[in-house]
Amino acid sequence: MKKIIIADDEELIRRLVSDFLTAEGYEALCADDGDVALKLFEENPDTALLIIDIMMPNMDGWELCRKIRETSDVPIIMLTARAQEYDQLTAFDAGADDYVTKPCSPSILMKRVAALLRRREGSSGNSKVLYVDDLKLDSFAHEVWLSGKSISLTLKEYSILQKLLSSPGRVFTRDQMLDEIWGFDFDGDVRTVDSHVARLRTKLGQWGSNHIKTIYGTGYKLEVSKEDAAH
Repeated sequence: MKKIIIADDEELIRRLVSDFLTAEGYEALCADDGDVALKLFEENPDTALLIIDIMMPNMDGWELCRKIRETSDVPIIMLTARAQEYDQLTAFDAGADDYVTKPCSPSILMKRVAALLRRREGSSGNSKVLYVDDLKLDSFAHEVWLSGKSISLTLKEYSILQKLLSSPGRVFTRDQMLDEIWGFDFDGDVRTVDSHVARLRTKLGQWGSNHIKTIYGTGYKLEVSKEDAAH
């Protein structure tokens, strides 16, 4: 049974989401603030996914997300009443994989949970290893290494890198990435892709700058020489 942590200071929201998760066959673990949620996550390293609010006492959702990203790429959904673009971009910059605004249909939230977990399992079930220069992406282990050093990526960052590595030289449009990585039901816009690619480049340092190229007005591609093409 997959464990899912719900972090929200509203008891009604925690109970509602917990009931729906339980009905779908998940084990729901609840926390009423960010500190409790972080401790709960540390005590349950096999957690499959987190659903967290932004405005919580002691530690807000953004900071909680950043703390978790220091050690894990577990999928994270932000469930919050804050609907401004700034709030969404801040959440994605902190490492969130999805953003859902309240009020929302519990059934839709469950679909998003299932979709994130399905993509995570699908990427880890592929045993292909991809290389470019000093970068290695192991789909079976769901790990990325650069010059022998492990690179911590969110699920979305990992999926973007995997897609680019799978077809060097091919241009992927922003709309393609939204549809194939976020899903057709995602209600954000193409700037979400730009935000994730920018963060991915930063994490990969000079390698990211050299290989992940922006095709202005279109999207992104992985630029490699013939001898360094991924395999």
